[in-house]
Amino acid sequence: MSVLVYIITYLSIFIFLGAVLKRIVAYIKNPIHVRWELYPVPHEGGGRAEYGGSYLEEQEWWNKKREISKLGELKVMIPEMLFLKAVWEHNRPLWYVSFPFHFGLYLIMAFLGTLFISVVAGLAGLGGASFMVPIAALTNFLGPAGFLLAICGAIGLLFKRLTDESLKNYSSPEHYFNLLLFIAAIGAATLTWLFVDPTFAIPKKYITDLITFNFVEIESGLFIVAVLLCVLTIAYIPLTHMSHFFMKYFLYHDIRWGDEPNINTPETDAKIGVVLNYPVSWSASHIAGHGKETWAEVATFNPVAEPAKEKE
Repeated sequence: MSVLVYIITYLSIFIFLGAVLKRIVAYIKNPIHVRWELYPVPHEGGGRAEYGGSYLEEQEWWNKKREISKLGELKVMIPEMLFLKAVWEHNRPLWYVSFPFHFGLYLIMAFLGTLFISVVAGLAGLGGASFMVPIAALTNFLGPAGFLLAICGAIGLLFKRLTDESLKNYSSPEHYFNLLLFIAAIGAATLTWLFVDPTFAIPKKYITDLITFNFVEIESGLFIVAVLLCVLTIAYIPLTHMSHFFMKYFLYHDIRWGDEPNINTPETDAKIGVVLNYPVSWSASHIAGHGKETWAEVATFNPVAEPAKEKE
């Protein structure tokens, strides 16, 4: 049984990495998107981001060097990623359950990071080093704190989807299943910590055995259940809409903030050429009524132009 647990863990990690890579590649291969042109763009330099300005307002902007502020991007991204700033501003009741769930998951990821550091240090013969004392203390804090926040947030989100009329119409069976899966996985990890392993010695040993391919017997049945639920959840996440945790990067940088000028960019020109030759399928009268077959024809058609007079 224990060997099977190790194999499932390896497969889950490979599935996770493969699914993440597949989604990114699929996005990159997609046709070029329509630019949103939403301002302010946080990376706009020269103080223009403060009032929603753009480099396009400069005279002969194409001859000037662009000022791009990575700090401006971070000032927007970090509060949004860590604290769900947009949810706080636009849907405060949802934030009270969504924030603890997401922040709890961040703490759990940090907890796994400290476990990994402890394992690597042990393999390197540094397990007794003085710097490992605060690492161990941090591990013992991050684990329980992450479990508590994430499971409370997941239960809160499940309750809200079941009772909030504004969310019911946007909740599918997948949403409920996902939350129940998180509750089960984190619940099993919490029970293991409470009743079997309060110092996280077992997961440290398990990670060590994974790295060294030492498939020893796992004595705790509860820990086996927790591991299987957790690794299967990890493999499952990028296969669902929950992949937004990494695909959000493209939403912000490529779609919301994508304002690269199209100057001497043959690759972009080629992508635009592809979508301009798509057939027109809109039924709106101001588009379909012109009888144009491709978007290139629509884009170059002037509906208010005087019709050409026929030669006598």
